[in-house]
Amino acid sequence: MIELWVVVALVAGAVQTLRFALQKSLGATGLSPGGATFSRFLFGAPIALLAALTLIASTDTALPPLPPRFWAFACAGGLAQIVATMATVALFSARNFAVGIAFTKSETLLVALFSLVLLGEAISPSGLAAILVGVAGVLLLSWKTGGGRLALVNRASGLGLAAGALFGLAAIGYRGATLQVAADSALLRALVTLAAATTFQTLAMLAYLRIAEPGEITRVLARWRTTGLVGVTGIAGSMGWFFAFALQNAAYVRALGQVELVYSLLLSWVVFRDRITSRELVGMALLVVSIVALILVV
Repeated sequence: MIELWVVVALVAGAVQTLRFALQKSLGATGLSPGGATFSRFLFGAPIALLAALTLIASTDTALPPLPPRFWAFACAGGLAQIVATMATVALFSARNFAVGIAFTKSETLLVALFSLVLLGEAISPSGLAAILVGVAGVLLLSWKTGGGRLALVNRASGLGLAAGALFGLAAIGYRGATLQVAADSALLRALVTLAAATTFQTLAMLAYLRIAEPGEITRVLARWRTTGLVGVTGIAGSMGWFFAFALQNAAYVRALGQVELVYSLLLSWVVFRDRITSRELVGMALLVVSIVALILVV
């Protein structure tokens, strides 16, 4: 029987890919990467807070104590996610949609390393082997066309690799925060962490945009029909990831999260009409093998 965290991660990946597609479309509306990123938190934070409060009220439980270590993990993860998301949005203008997502998947091995060093959670040899197969797929998708070499020295790859490392740190921050919530319910630990992190992110982005990008907040609000949908899909995907983080080692969750790349390739074909090469198809096949292997061995 497939474990709950696997189902949650697969669904979260689909919702997250939809959110990335919506954020890509925001670039055409004149919003900056910061504005597109802010929209994901502005409309998502109230939903996260409401979900956490509703669960607490419906189960007649008290809000668990949140020690300083919880806030350190949650805020560090939130800050890393902000910068990573801005880098990802900027990346969309440099490569096609699917390959843009592929660059961010450099996070997978980094999460495994961060998880061991920062949380003391190791992965099994079979799990590492499955992750490495997925990394091979990502490398194929990152191969620079026309140059016959890995695209590791241009702006697009730099943004993607930075985003991957920061998404990795965000995953560890959120996993660490959920472990600090003194509650038996994994869903409660996930929603409390999500509410805290997204509230911090909203306040941080408000301050940043106010200082660095005057007028961008107004532009985000003026496009509320689209930016609001980004926030709703973003927070829905995040609920899934946080729930999965509360249930399983972050390295396995993020490795399975590479399913986003499969979803994004499908979006590239159907929605954005991007051209997909045979090399990218092989890379996607390796990612699928990696994902199936993770489901079987973890």
